[in-house]
Amino acid sequence: MVSQTNEQALESAIEKNLTGVCLEEMAVSLGEPPSDYDNKLYKLGYATDFDMQYALDLRFFWQFLSNTQKDELEKLKRNSPNDWERKILERFDRLIKKNGVLHLLKKGLSVDDAHFTLLYPAPLASSSEKVKENFNANIFSSTRQIRYSITNPLQEIDMVLFINGIPLVTLELKNPWTGQTARYHGQKQYRNDRDATQPLLQFGRCLVHMAVDTDEVYMTTKLAGKNTFFLPFNKGHNHGQGNPPNTSLKGGHKTAYLWEEVFTRKSLANIIQHFVRLDGSIKDDLRKRTLFFPRYHQLQVVRKLVEHAATNGVGQTYLIQHSAGSGKSNSITWAAYQLIETYPVKAELPGSQGVEQPLFDSVIVVTDRRLLDKQLRDNIKEFSEVKNIVAPAFKSSELKSALENGKKIIITTIQKFPFIIDGIGDLSDKRFAVIIDEAHSSQSGSAHDNMNRAMGKAEVEEAEDAQDKVLQAMRSRKMRGNASYFAFTATPKNSTLEKFGDKQEDGSFEPIDLYSMKQAIEEGFILDVIANYTTYKSYYEIEKSIQDNPEFDSKKAQKRLRAYVEASQQTINTKAEIMLDHFIPKVVNAKKLRGKGKGMVITQSIEAAIRYYKAITRILDEQGNPFKVAIAFSGTKEVDGIEYTEAEMNGFAESDTKDKFDSDDYRLLIVANKYLTGFDQPKLCSMYVDKKLTGVLCVQALSRLNRSAPKLGKKTEDLFVLDFFNSVEDIKTSFDPFYTSTTLSEATDVNVLHELKDAMDEVGVYEWTEVESFIELYFNNEDAQTLSPIIDTAANRFNVELELEDENKVDFKIKAKQFVKIYGQMASIMPYEVIAWEKLFWFLKFLIPKLIVKDPESEALDALLNSIDLSSYGLQRVKLNHAIELDEAGAELEPQNPNPRGAHGNGDERDPLDEIIRNFNERWFQGWSATPEEQRVKFINIAESVKSHPDFKAKYQNNPDPHNRELAFEKMLKEVMLARRKDELELYKLFAGDPAFKASWTQSMQHTVGN
Repeated sequence: MVSQTNEQALESAIEKNLTGVCLEEMAVSLGEPPSDYDNKLYKLGYATDFDMQYALDLRFFWQFLSNTQKDELEKLKRNSPNDWERKILERFDRLIKKNGVLHLLKKGLSVDDAHFTLLYPAPLASSSEKVKENFNANIFSSTRQIRYSITNPLQEIDMVLFINGIPLVTLELKNPWTGQTARYHGQKQYRNDRDATQPLLQFGRCLVHMAVDTDEVYMTTKLAGKNTFFLPFNKGHNHGQGNPPNTSLKGGHKTAYLWEEVFTRKSLANIIQHFVRLDGSIKDDLRKRTLFFPRYHQLQVVRKLVEHAATNGVGQTYLIQHSAGSGKSNSITWAAYQLIETYPVKAELPGSQGVEQPLFDSVIVVTDRRLLDKQLRDNIKEFSEVKNIVAPAFKSSELKSALENGKKIIITTIQKFPFIIDGIGDLSDKRFAVIIDEAHSSQSGSAHDNMNRAMGKAEVEEAEDAQDKVLQAMRSRKMRGNASYFAFTATPKNSTLEKFGDKQEDGSFEPIDLYSMKQAIEEGFILDVIANYTTYKSYYEIEKSIQDNPEFDSKKAQKRLRAYVEASQQTINTKAEIMLDHFIPKVVNAKKLRGKGKGMVITQSIEAAIRYYKAITRILDEQGNPFKVAIAFSGTKEVDGIEYTEAEMNGFAESDTKDKFDSDDYRLLIVANKYLTGFDQPKLCSMYVDKKLTGVLCVQALSRLNRSAPKLGKKTEDLFVLDFFNSVEDIKTSFDPFYTSTTLSEATDVNVLHELKDAMDEVGVYEWTEVESFIELYFNNEDAQTLSPIIDTAANRFNVELELEDENKVDFKIKAKQFVKIYGQMASIMPYEVIAWEKLFWFLKFLIPKLIVKDPESEALDALLNSIDLSSYGLQRVKLNHAIELDEAGAELEPQNPNPRGAHGNGDERDPLDEIIRNFNERWFQGWSATPEEQRVKFINIAESVKSHPDFKAKYQNNPDPHNRELAFEKMLKEVMLARRKDELELYKLFAGDPAFKASWTQSMQHTVGN
């Protein structure tokens, strides 16, 4: 007999794991469920015991109350002998509709003079026998194929988990082996086929609804028809989405962790007590509140930290590397609350005061997030019986005072962290857990300007680095053994890893827990900011390929762009025009993010930010001020003899900048360092970078774009970065340590799209008339059923009719994916339209998922080529505004009419000096703000000064010792540069302040004097 691989097989496997038996075995043996001597198993529930009206398993509900609270039941029976059951049920129903199941499980049910506990909490290691007995009296049960609908009595839900007859979790099970997945079919079933008005599925009645298959789990706490929003509840695999193969000795499905680990009696009770929370208060309408159920990595990290602290005592350090999008605020809240109640497993651990006493007297949360302060207070209220246990502390005396007043959670800022460390040292008889939230390090730059080490700009507003501050405070003070440190960060530096990380056998350091940027992107919590990353040079090259192609309208080519790359005066005014030439047509006029898309301009210094602000506002003024621009910087800054402040330039208080920028009037924000970290603005979709970005700052700055905004329909394709300063390699180097799977690629000549289209046309998978028909129907908003036959016809040709060899199928599918990928990236840059490309792009997006390729290597190729999540295209329809809107936008702007020329002049021969200057300038494009003629004069003048140096002939020209010659040349060049520093201040700063520039300049100068 063959294996059972259908949904029923998955149902019975889960049921057997939870209850020790399954209905199929019971039917064969006609026996009873096995005895549960350890009380670790669920009871086997029967669908016939389920009451649709009250959404309760009445058998277990009454059994639990009569087993555990007979006296309370007797009170009601005496007062209401005929309808005591109805009284309890109606009171339960009324309160669950008003406050939700979580409230009843935690607070119990009061009816007349009786009070019923509905859930006995899980015991701690130090709990009394009575607490353990009570917990064991809880009846956990699992029931299959529950008929839940009063209006449609035949509709069934695959499985429901109960505690004491009260439903907690509903499950819709799917099996990919039969062509059904949780990701698509399970979610679709909940959205379209399950009636959320029925008692069981009403909001707050259950804690969570899950779509489960053998590979993946998705969850939601609120069913809202087509608007239901599911989150993944997966472990992650290879630092990305999904789940790893099950390597346990007994084997099992990838998702077995759900029923073997998460749904165990103790685990589920722990989730109810310590994780699930309902925001808002009892006064609020339940339907308007939000129920939070932890994602898997949140559950895992908090449990891991609590368990490690309980088994290792005080004095430990922990590094938690969780990307943006991981829900760090909730993770920190859950950790803070649970660490207060962590007890040591044995009395002799460091810092332990016996197993009866909590390990930590207090938890200190170090954060610069004002929101987190409020969130912590609100969340703790949800969990704790004692309300006022949270307090702020900004100096060591306040820390002492807060402790004396019984405050268990103390919130402070990174700036005040050094004082708190002093306080921890002073209070040596107390034990602390210190949680450091570095993710949002600061929204204000430092109070003073520093020399810009990158490219020699005169000033730079230095970013405040929270990790450095924390490490500095800890280094400069003797660390006591009375605190454990828990550092949460998305981008740990080497020094942070070393201080807080987990030391491995080979001497390296790792975080205790990782939720990677790659996983956050793949799971849809943040967007891939570097998917549409374009350097200025490649932006130009794309324009160049357009100009050289006779099919394109040369009127739309941008004269200023080419003039800039050909090295005319590189001014802020020119760059500002280029930025607006992209931002206005591609974001504002294209109505990106439903007309709310915003951009950020990142500049090298406060002075540069002020100059950009002036340039951009001047251009906008000429165009009738279609939108407003804001600027952000700290302190005062003098430029051209005039003093400026952020408030004066914006016309409103500095504290209002964030809120004003959020309004629809403001579309661009100009910054130097302020707001590069710790600034959440989901409407940001474009970024214009004119600043050296490296390492952690680079990742944090570009990540301002990655906040998802489902309500605005924000997708990866909406993001765009235009970088005037950094190379693709620089950005890749910065992202690699935190990203795991970087998908940065070089700019592509758009003409490759012609070649790809021609090659695909040749195969005959689609007829052009089909593409035209599909586009017409799709953008007329026709029903999806009218689209399917067109796509299915083409897919059938590919899969069957054309009898293509597997190799040819792979080739076609790769070309189709390449076309979609390249055009998707280019569409946000190209100032023209090729209608055929646009139409084919949309057609292929729907066709590709239906192309079946059997080649074993195809999946690897797909992963390599797929920077766009093709699986999501069928889920949400995207409105076409590229072609139509771009046409309109083009018409609004003054058309350009340049005379096309190549990027590298007209092919005149260069003398060796031109070649030297050209090579040098390519390497140091941004730091060299002079025309080619000025550069030539400077090179020659400085070279002549070196040649005229009294030591030139003796110590360099006629010196046979190469090492001494090098030293002599460096000394002479340094003296010449020093003598000319007043005339060439910008050049001298580059030479003196940047070793790489100095080496390149010295080498170029040696070549020059050699010529």
